Amino acid sequence: MRLIDLRSDTVTRPTPEMREAMARAEVGDDVYLEDPTVNRLQERAAEIFQKEAALFVPSGTMGNQICVKVHTRPGQEVIVEEKSHIYNFEMAAMAVISGTLPRVVRGRDGIPDWPTIEAALSPNVYYRAPTGLICLENTHNLAGGTILPPETAHEICARAHERGLPVHLDGARLFNAAVACGRSVAELARPFDSVMVCLSKGLGAPVGSLILGSRAFIEEARVVRKMLGGGMRQVGVLAAAGLIALEKMPARLAEDHENARVLARGLAELPGLALDPEKVHTNIVIVDIAGTGWTAPEFVERLKAHGVLVGSLGPTAIRLVTHYDVSREDCLTALRVLREVLREAREHSRRSEDHMGTTPGS
Repeated sequence: MRLIDLRSDTVTRPTPEMREAMARAEVGDDVYLEDPTVNRLQERAAEIFQKEAALFVPSGTMGNQICVKVHTRPGQEVIVEEKSHIYNFEMAAMAVISGTLPRVVRGRDGIPDWPTIEAALSPNVYYRAPTGLICLENTHNLAGGTILPPETAHEICARAHERGLPVHLDGARLFNAAVACGRSVAELARPFDSVMVCLSKGLGAPVGSLILGSRAFIEEARVVRKMLGGGMRQVGVLAAAGLIALEKMPARLAEDHENARVLARGLAELPGLALDPEKVHTNIVIVDIAGTGWTAPEFVERLKAHGVLVGSLGPTAIRLVTHYDVSREDCLTALRVLREVLREAREHSRRSEDHMGTTPGS
């Protein structure tokens, strides 16, 4: 049975062109700054994002945490949105690695505004941990792939800079945001002091992320990368796939977004499922399944038995993510499976109720 894997866009496999490029990649020792393919990737990324420099790192989590470390000093607070990846899925790394404390704020669909952030800034008194950094996310994973409006980003960055505060962007899916709102990644990244972007999600590379910023920032980031064990050797075999991801794969993200909308519209019609299809703008669909009577893990297992893989988020929510390895036909098949699983569940429930109704003494 072929599985339709909608758990995440991290499950994508490298394209045939990527595999060929990896096989013939020119390599050197990147710790000595001598891997020509890595150097090309970093230079090209800096051009595309219109930043002074870029650094190739093994993962998005490492990229985010390097940026936190460079921007802050121990004993400071970092303002993060309550559902952000950096807060929920990076294992308290900012505390362990940087000695910083997250200060959580609530955003609307994952997007905080400046007044909310301003209210969370530490007062200038010696017995409070001072605010050292603000982190935003675009697109916002746990909020369902929502897009940080450029105007909001510019306002937050401008007000933060007036107070001498840097702002970091977790842009793991920034290319998805750019395609969905018709802006360039350079425009979306411009107001931020540092940006992390993943090559291994919707762009399809097997490994790797990039961090971007000023030349001085990236030089410091290179030191922290080595400290964390991220100094890699003949890594041009991975950078070669990253170059193709960077140059060629963004153009096809609109297909993933449309497939996600197809899924969202179909799911909204099914009994027991709750979501607003109008809020699906990129490749992530989050569905409340409380109305089915199942928990999210139970629902996930039922779908898996029928060849469809989805992820669970909390007790009654599931996540479906479209990507390069999921076609329109796969999405339609997944909807048919969901419809059948829900129909079988309703029939089972009716049979159980009928049986209870004929029990003696009932």
